[in-house]
Amino acid sequence: MMNSHQQRSMSFRSHYWLAVLCLLLTCATTYAQSSVTPKKMKFLIHITCGPDNPTKAALGFLVAKTALTEGHSVTLFLAGDAAVLLRDADLDKVEGLGTGKLREHYDAIVKAGGRFYVSGMSAKARGMTDADISNKPAEFAMPTKLVQLAADSDRMFTY
Repeated sequence: MMNSHQQRSMSFRSHYWLAVLCLLLTCATTYAQSSVTPKKMKFLIHITCGPDNPTKAALGFLVAKTALTEGHSVTLFLAGDAAVLLRDADLDKVEGLGTGKLREHYDAIVKAGGRFYVSGMSAKARGMTDADISNKPAEFAMPTKLVQLAADSDRMFTY
């Protein structure tokens, strides 16, 4: 038989090891949670700056390219002055100060599966036609599409 001192000593040891086990489980859980791959997100990049503001226009494309490179999904909506950015002449000439060449960003976006929507009203007012976006992952869209895309996205950036 155990005396009361032995019983207290055994009880203390049991509690000690139980506390150590709880601490180890907490540390393991915290480590596992911190090493989980970050959530892949859906980004909408809304660009309204066109060739007259090449730095901002290229920045929007650069952010889209970066998000795609990091494994996120990206949709771009070009409206206002940005509606013309998918014309080949503008893709080739627009270069932002410190934000790169539009053509290079566009090619990377297309290669990574990015999608473009161009405001139909903005495009029409600027003389764009179906030929300007043929053979590109792009389509003309109305404001309702922009609202739908914004509602379906995790994050939205505007340039």
